[in-house]
Order: sequence, then structure tokens, then C-alpha cells
Amino acid sequence: MATDTKYGRSIELLNNALAEENTASLQYMYFHFICEDKGYRPLAQYFKKTAIEEMRHAEEFAERILFLEGEVKMGLAKGVKHVTEVTAMLDYARELEKETIEHYNASAKEVAALGDAVSHKLFQEILATEESHMDQYRLEMENSKEYGKEYLALQVVDNLKHAE
Repeated sequence: MATDTKYGRSIELLNNALAEENTASLQYMYFHFICEDKGYRPLAQYFKKTAIEEMRHAEEFAERILFLEGEVKMGLAKGVKHVTEVTAMLDYARELEKETIEHYNASAKEVAALGDAVSHKLFQEILATEESHMDQYRLEMENSKEYGKEYLALQVVDNLKHAE
């Protein structure tokens, strides 16, 4: 069993991260569908783009697990939350990113202490992307709260410009 190997704990942490990426990917695709349906295309496209980035992260974690001769576990950290109000979506997305950042920082430190420099570097690289996601969700949430329906309406107008 892989957990009995030198890299057992690294594999466990990588599988935990894989589950978080799977959860985020599905959550953001759900948000994409809802925003698209409401006509908020720019935000919908951002959720879709982020979901795809999360899928790439999942792939990177899985590749590392396989390199360490571990078993890839394709689970979810938690289920998809059915949120349909935009500011609540952004707030929840920010919460997910914050949790992920905390977990990846702790995991990076732990794998480094175990002497697994490559997994450490992987966690660090993905952390930078997760921080940019969190910052973008913060900005969108602040704009939505400050400008309300006007902000979302502007996104719809912008959507119409791109459709022409």
C-alpha cells in the first residue's frame, strides 16, 4: 500500500488536494450554468475559466500521486452547494478559495518537512493561482455589493456588445 512508503503522507495530502480541486471545479461549473442562465455572461465565463483551471490542478496532483506510486482517489472534499444568488456565489467561492489556501499552505509545509521538495513546489505553484482566484472573487463581490444590480446590468450590456 502506498501509504506505507516513504511518500505515504505526501500521497495522502495530494489526494486531499485533488478532492478539493474536484469540488471547486464542479462548484464553479454549477455557478457558471446559473450565471449564464441569468444573462451574466462575463461572470459565467470567469467561473467556467476558473473551473477549467481547477481541473488542471487536479490533473497535476494526480500526476504527482502516480509518480510517487500512489493510488489516485477521485473523490470530493464536499458536495456542490446550490447557490443561485450572485453575491452569495461569490462569497462562497471566496470561502472555498480561502479554505484551499489554508490547506495548501499547511500541506506545503508538511511535505517540505518530509523531504518531498517536488510536492512542496507543486503546492506553492498552485497556491499562487488560488490566491488570484480568491482576489478576483473578492473584487467581484465588492463590486456587486457596491453597485448592486447596476453592476450586474453592466455585465449584461457588455455581453450584448460581444454578441454583435
